[in-house]
Amino acid sequence: MTAPTPARERRGASRTEPALLILEDGTTLRGSAYGARGSRLGEVVFSTGMTGYQETLTDPSYAGQIVVQTAPHIGNTGANAQDMESSRVWVRGYAVREASRVASNWRSEQTLDELLESQGVVGIAGIDTRMLTRVLRETGSLRGGVFSGDALAAGEAALLEQVREQPSMEGASFVDEVTIAQPLLLEPEGEAIGTVAAVDLGIKGATPRAMLERGLRVHLLPATTTLEELRSTGADAVFFSNGPGDPATADAQVELLRGVLDAGLPFFGICFGNQLLGRALGFETYKLKYGHRGINQPVLDRESGTVEITAHNHGFAVDVPLEGEHTAPHDGGRYGKVVVSHVGLNDDVVEGLRCLDLPAFSVQYHPEAAAGPHDASYLFDRLVDLVRARRAGDQSKES
Repeated sequence: MTAPTPARERRGASRTEPALLILEDGTTLRGSAYGARGSRLGEVVFSTGMTGYQETLTDPSYAGQIVVQTAPHIGNTGANAQDMESSRVWVRGYAVREASRVASNWRSEQTLDELLESQGVVGIAGIDTRMLTRVLRETGSLRGGVFSGDALAAGEAALLEQVREQPSMEGASFVDEVTIAQPLLLEPEGEAIGTVAAVDLGIKGATPRAMLERGLRVHLLPATTTLEELRSTGADAVFFSNGPGDPATADAQVELLRGVLDAGLPFFGICFGNQLLGRALGFETYKLKYGHRGINQPVLDRESGTVEITAHNHGFAVDVPLEGEHTAPHDGGRYGKVVVSHVGLNDDVVEGLRCLDLPAFSVQYHPEAAAGPHDASYLFDRLVDLVRARRAGDQSKES
């Protein structure tokens, strides 16, 4: 993988410099270089969001992936510091049909091209993203690469070999790459109503903001946090965030979560956190054919009968039978009964779990949205309810 060419070394370069996107099955798309020049390898996936491209780019759940935007026109509102959902762009590569020639928005601070360039993201524009999306839907997510600039000198046969030699997403772990290095304490405005220990597996900025807005103090913790360190925060509840990679690799975090459940601490998990709750309970996870990525995914809340339009970014899911109550398999059923609380209406994928004998629940999608609809924001209110119940229980014990 060649290093991207810095922007200062190619000022004034033509917008029509060639670029290639090559899939492991040999599919090759020719377009124009966009963002940085060089080569980037990763799993090629598509996102159906028509808005929120900057939030997509800065979502740590996209680590290790080349994102194809199905919306045909990208970059028209530019980019700004406020819409960053993390400290950097996480996608490895980026593919669009038509890159906007100008950025026109009062909040814009730079063009999307400049953002990609500054972050070393090698992109490609001017390709048939509809055809590419159909390939990925029929075949499944594939390994691929985006190449431009000096990287093209190797020739297409050599570049295809590079693509095929890279590891697949199954068995991949990115937790250590995306998590914070040191704990961080976030205080709400006014008096805190309770404390949440949020384990950062690739968290987006909107998630702790949603907790702070509800009066929760947030201890943001690295993924390597021990149970003793977590409990030392005095948390009334524990949260596991979204994140990239294969949940089957996160054994340390699964053991941490089992410690949380054994301690009787209330738990809420989203996305990767949902998969880890499934694993902690003794269920398996599996890789979806092409995953769910976008901000228009319909999900049924089975308890209320409400259909929510939700934001998704996941390539793995939990394998639990949809109907009925199930004894959690781990350790002879010590965690009691569990039900599937939410179901994806496009393909019947498990989108949420609820424990019946423990104060624990999770969803596979993103209630914080950013970008996306806010149909699922009530789930943070459920977290508040768990915190209040925990604190009320502790006070009754003291009295």
